Amino acid sequence: MNLARRLECRFLLVLTRLRATMDYATALQMLADSHCSPGAVHRAGIHPQFKINHLPVSFHVERLSPSDLEVGGELAGLPPGTTRYITRDDLLTLPQASYTVTGDANFAGPTQIRGVLLKELVRHVGAAPESDLIVAICRDQYRANYPLAYIAAHHPLLVLTINGKPPAAWPKNAEGHGVDMGPYMISHPTFTSRFKSLSDRDEPQIPWGVMRIEFRDEKAVFGTIVPRGPHAAEPAVQSGYRVARQNCLRCHNMGGEGGQKSGYPWPVLAAWATASPDHFAAYVHNPQATDPHAQMPGNPEYDAVTVQSLIAYIRTFSPQGREKP
Repeated sequence: MNLARRLECRFLLVLTRLRATMDYATALQMLADSHCSPGAVHRAGIHPQFKINHLPVSFHVERLSPSDLEVGGELAGLPPGTTRYITRDDLLTLPQASYTVTGDANFAGPTQIRGVLLKELVRHVGAAPESDLIVAICRDQYRANYPLAYIAAHHPLLVLTINGKPPAAWPKNAEGHGVDMGPYMISHPTFTSRFKSLSDRDEPQIPWGVMRIEFRDEKAVFGTIVPRGPHAAEPAVQSGYRVARQNCLRCHNMGGEGGQKSGYPWPVLAAWATASPDHFAAYVHNPQATDPHAQMPGNPEYDAVTVQSLIAYIRTFSPQGREKP
């Protein structure tokens, strides 16, 4: 075995060991310093999106500070479901963008935001090749989903500073509960709806209190809530699915997918829509009329066709509702 091959084997071994402790950036740098062949890099499992001289941001196995961003899902070179942490200081070393925002409901007026575009986060954090969805998870278990098409159209930004200030000096949440909006939030330079499905339209995903970012497979995530049963392909059911995919999945979960802020998973919604569709429709329009303490925002703009499509879709998850036309 010649010297080059011995060096290649040595660094592949080092890489394997380092992966076990997730010092991935160090492993990449060691491969670069060793002048390994492209074949060695390929055998090391480094995805082609990473140039040898372009290292991802540093990961940490444990949280070092409450301000660390938790990352997980599908990360290049790591088993699915692995969790790592990125410090705020490391995020500040990534390419930054700055905008004056005028249409974000989280702010009372024009606001200067600065941070990392989600598309840059994909590049520098090292999402696995199969991941095509970013999920932002908040401390209250609200979730915002960012498919690649949304990212390309709206340029969402992971906010690091507001009006030049760190999270401790950010304004409180717009709902009036006096809750801190840090450690991270997501906003946009501008937002123009790309589509409208019945009375529901493309809406800005602007979560605050973001603690975790996941890189996921879009089909795997949304596949958990595709309609079921003999009526799954009906136009009304498919329309309801599009509404639920954009809105309901933020706060309601189906198994391990979706938000858990509401405490009401998909099967509960299905039972409710099947047993009492009129009550379900009234709640969707104005939750506070039924429960003054409800946190769910109302949807008064939904017309009867939109609400009935949503009910038809949700029913497909109930054994009884599945049989109803």
